[in-house]
Amino acid sequence: MHKLSACVITFNDEHTVAWSVGSVQWVDEVVVVDTGSTDRTVEIAESLGARVVRTTPFAGFGEMRNRALEYCTHDWVFSVDADEHCTQPLQEEIKGLLAGEPAHDAYYVPRHNYLMGRWIRGSGWHRNHRTPQLFRKSVFRYTPSLAHENHELTSARPPGWTQNVLWHFPFRTLDEILYKANLYSTLGAQAQSNERASMWSALGHGLWAFIRLYILKRGFIDGWAGFIIALSNFEGTFYRYAKRYEKVQGWGAPPEEEK
Repeated sequence: MHKLSACVITFNDEHTVAWSVGSVQWVDEVVVVDTGSTDRTVEIAESLGARVVRTTPFAGFGEMRNRALEYCTHDWVFSVDADEHCTQPLQEEIKGLLAGEPAHDAYYVPRHNYLMGRWIRGSGWHRNHRTPQLFRKSVFRYTPSLAHENHELTSARPPGWTQNVLWHFPFRTLDEILYKANLYSTLGAQAQSNERASMWSALGHGLWAFIRLYILKRGFIDGWAGFIIALSNFEGTFYRYAKRYEKVQGWGAPPEEEK
């Protein structure tokens, strides 16, 4: 039986951290890596038996996740965000995989997303995924990235997929959607330093993001939730390019008044 570390990244997640950490208490160790929470996140995680490591403030997703892996003592790692919840069927599947010799060294884990009181079926969110979340640390590494992490897998075996899902509760309120759209657009603008941008390209990319999710990815079947997902992607994409254009233009303060 392979031993397993669950790694949870947190920052001011007092409303969801118990939902996340509580769902992985069955693993051999739960490591919570906190990047400077000022609410009750750390207190709640510690009360659930997690080993909490307070680390330096957020400096990009790739670097943050690689740093978190250093605190996991077992080679097999289950990476879970503070807004994700391991379901009972997924728990049993992972236990079964690690009871023998897994066929893969890394596994993608599909997610069911919950927003505005409903499970999302469209918008490209149904059974979506991020980088592999169950993997051998010895053959896996996140690549440096500010906005969204990617990964490198130094294994001859391609990644596999779990059959069962995580539950994902990405936004509790519309305020959180607006906050993250602003955050990701800023990080994305910093990351795309070699890409040309203008206000027209910002508008064009933003409109395409909306059309792709709401029409092509059938976000319209999810009512207002689908519309909000598409609209927030329009805003995040638009401001990513607009912020890049702002940086290139270097607009300053008004000129001095002539005497």
